[in-house]
Amino acid sequence: MFKHLRLAIVACSFLAFLPPAAEAQRPVTIASLLGPDKPETLVWVFIKEKLEERLPGQFDLRIATDASLGGEREVAEGARLGSIQGSLSTLANMSAWVPEGQVFDMPFIFRDAEHIERVMQGPIGEEFRDLYQEQGFRVLGYVNYGARHLLAKEALERPEEVAGRSIRVIQSPLHTQLWESLGAQPTPIPIPEVYNALQVGLVDMMDLTQSAAVGFRLHEVVPYFVETGHIWALGILFLAEDFYQSLTPEQQEVFLEIGAEAAAHFNALMAQDHARSMAQAEAEGATRVAVDRDAWQAAIEPFWEQFAPRVGGIERVRAIVETE
Repeated sequence: MFKHLRLAIVACSFLAFLPPAAEAQRPVTIASLLGPDKPETLVWVFIKEKLEERLPGQFDLRIATDASLGGEREVAEGARLGSIQGSLSTLANMSAWVPEGQVFDMPFIFRDAEHIERVMQGPIGEEFRDLYQEQGFRVLGYVNYGARHLLAKEALERPEEVAGRSIRVIQSPLHTQLWESLGAQPTPIPIPEVYNALQVGLVDMMDLTQSAAVGFRLHEVVPYFVETGHIWALGILFLAEDFYQSLTPEQQEVFLEIGAEAAAHFNALMAQDHARSMAQAEAEGATRVAVDRDAWQAAIEPFWEQFAPRVGGIERVRAIVETE
């Protein structure tokens, strides 16, 4: 008996000097609306690799692709509830929680990608970072999905041709009122359900970036890419605020640093993917339709004055337009 007791004491003493076992990786659920080869997913692969370099063995990013965790609205709600720790979202989708953010979806407000970068890295972008954070979304960086174009079953070259047609819109008052101002009939539909809605004729058209349109294979049911470029689709790369607050200060700093790199990486991937997506769409029968953008801008101009009071006034709109 004493022999066994002595052995137990020796064993315990030996174990006390062993290094502690490595902590298990913390699982982190990430939602992507598109497939493994799309920028929306690849940006999180980039983050996962960078995290492993900077914080080895601490996090296990589990990336759920192809909208398996729901559409944009469902994913954002999941982040607020704690079931999802990170994703991307368009600022249009974020308008459900920060209505003032609809200002970024005002048509023809941005000149080009460089103009967008200057606005979002300046005081206006910082102001909205705080607003999104208050609603449960820690912004790692702003991203640029590219310009939204009209996707239709016919070559609709002029704005008056959309009158009387049904159009799928995101769940945003701005998008609804914009298309109503042109005489169209807006119908909010979650993105995972759009293909079937277009196929069966529930709606006749929609607007989306070229990359996302091909990612969802929408060119199969709306083969005309009417290149209006009326709205630049901006978004945030975000962590759920509760998850962010649960991190150590060092981990928070690393996530923010990697997030800024990842946002720039996403923008570069997206620019490449637009060209690749359109080449694929055209090879599979899609048609580009060039339009007179001045005519579209003139038709939409009255909408600016109508909607500006809902996004901070025409002064806020002009502050963005006039950013140098």
